[in-house]
Amino acid sequence: MDPRDLWTEALAGVLARPLRSALTTLGTVIGIATLVVTLGVAGTAGNQIVGRFDELTATALTVEVPRDDDPLVTWEAADELTRLRGVAAVTAIAQTEESSNLTVTANALVDPTRITGQSLAVVAATPSLPQAARGRMVRGRFFDAGHVRRGDRVAVLGEQAARMLGISGLDGQPAIFVDGRPYSVIGVVGDLKRERILTGAVIVPPTAGAEFGLRDVTRVLVATDLGAADLVARQAPLALSPADHALLQVVKPPSPERARDGVQNDLNGLFLVLGLVSLVVGAVGIANVTLVTVMERVPEIGLRRALGAARRHVAGQFLLESTLVGLAGGVIGTSVGVAAVVTVSAVQRWTPLLDVRLALAAPVAGALVGLLAGLYPALRAARLEPVEALR
Repeated sequence: MDPRDLWTEALAGVLARPLRSALTTLGTVIGIATLVVTLGVAGTAGNQIVGRFDELTATALTVEVPRDDDPLVTWEAADELTRLRGVAAVTAIAQTEESSNLTVTANALVDPTRITGQSLAVVAATPSLPQAARGRMVRGRFFDAGHVRRGDRVAVLGEQAARMLGISGLDGQPAIFVDGRPYSVIGVVGDLKRERILTGAVIVPPTAGAEFGLRDVTRVLVATDLGAADLVARQAPLALSPADHALLQVVKPPSPERARDGVQNDLNGLFLVLGLVSLVVGAVGIANVTLVTVMERVPEIGLRRALGAARRHVAGQFLLESTLVGLAGGVIGTSVGVAAVVTVSAVQRWTPLLDVRLALAAPVAGALVGLLAGLYPALRAARLEPVEALR
């Protein structure tokens, strides 16, 4: 049989029952569309995570400094860290467990009818804390290098600590008492994107923090330029403590590619099973309909065999018919899947990301499903004897 004749006969066989062929194709459409949507949405979501990978997170480093008899990191070393290329701001912080349970009051009067004291954390920090912690001064100002050199007894309150102490303004130059020691409140810091625990703390200069045992740096916050985090993470320990840099632990931002791959793997694992199940259902549907078609066309098969058609011609015709049904389902399913990915991306205001190879391979996968599904019915049709078929 000429290949052109085989193609014509197979196409005529598919179009002879358009409704049945359409319903048979539906299973493959659903399976291929599910696969395309799965991979497309997973890729788009992963790319979106990378695109929205917060600049704050991508530029935030923390150097943890363990306690030691000799200070591993000095307050001056933290300031020198700003000389590294890619470093935007640095602040050194000293905080211990003992400094987290200090009694802070907003006045020195003892009123037995009300609770005037609050148990707040006291933190010593260098003047660049608002920049390194990505916060802003809600009221007043932060202490500067002059306050540190003079040893001024000043303090900056976190926004929550100010509310707890009832300090709503700085016009009257309010003072607080930390374990009975007076400090002038010169500012209130808020909107901290990093170290949110400082919202409920009292922040004092390093010279004042020594009164509460806050002499040694416990961690260093580093804000880097975008893309410089990895380089700074390698250089920071050496710059802070050249002799003991191995003892310092650097906490750097996670890789955005790893986050994207994690999302893609999760989505793929969830939806890929659904797509495969749909493909199996579609393959079973094609196999059933093709088998029914073979039973209905037994006389036709017998006549073809009687007129000289070989077994391979009969098998080839039914295989080609099932392959055409699978190919049509693959093309339609791919189109539906691509449209769904674009629609979801438009609704979510994402940039759609779809591999061109997937769009080209999906119809081929549909045709392969149809080919495999039609294998048994085609072999059964080819085994029919002309005499039995015509009988």
